[in-house]
Amino acid sequence: MLDKIIEYDQELFLFLNNLGTESWDGFWLFITDKFTSIPLYLVLLYLCFRKFGWKPTVLILVATALMIAFTDQLANVFKYGFERLRPCHTPSLEDRMRIVKCGGKFGYFSAHAASTFAVATFFSLLFKQHYRSIPLILLVWALVVSYSRIYLGVHFPLDIVTGMVFGLLGGWLFYAVLRLLSKKIFRKDRFNS
Repeated sequence: MLDKIIEYDQELFLFLNNLGTESWDGFWLFITDKFTSIPLYLVLLYLCFRKFGWKPTVLILVATALMIAFTDQLANVFKYGFERLRPCHTPSLEDRMRIVKCGGKFGYFSAHAASTFAVATFFSLLFKQHYRSIPLILLVWALVVSYSRIYLGVHFPLDIVTGMVFGLLGGWLFYAVLRLLSKKIFRKDRFNS
């Protein structure tokens, strides 16, 4: 059963990865770069400050930093625990795929997918009543960044889906923790939407 899932995962990867063309490589390299999201993070920071004030925004910043570190380190635990080779390190795929970029040896699961979906979930929950377009914008952003990992040849679809699930759970968990801390620090839930 597991062998069949891995086979389907590899076939779906090859299909999606081979949709790419050299003329789009630069775009997807730009999308996957961690510094590309800085303008989005600055907008989210501004919206937090505008909606909640500076003290709650500091708490949001701390929660966000811890959440991203959590999803990143959890992905590393899985990568070295499962030791599943990235597509670009899988010998049986080398001549059938496009390698635009190659990361470390192991890839299960995608830290990019986990962290972007954690951020998307966290801020969607935070702003769902205040800025109704934010959840859709963040979902599209997280999906595009996640897909870029398949396009570039560094993750299988199952790596991405698992990263998405852990990101959704991580975003929800850190939002819940943020609300609990708000009750302790501010004597009320400042983030209840």
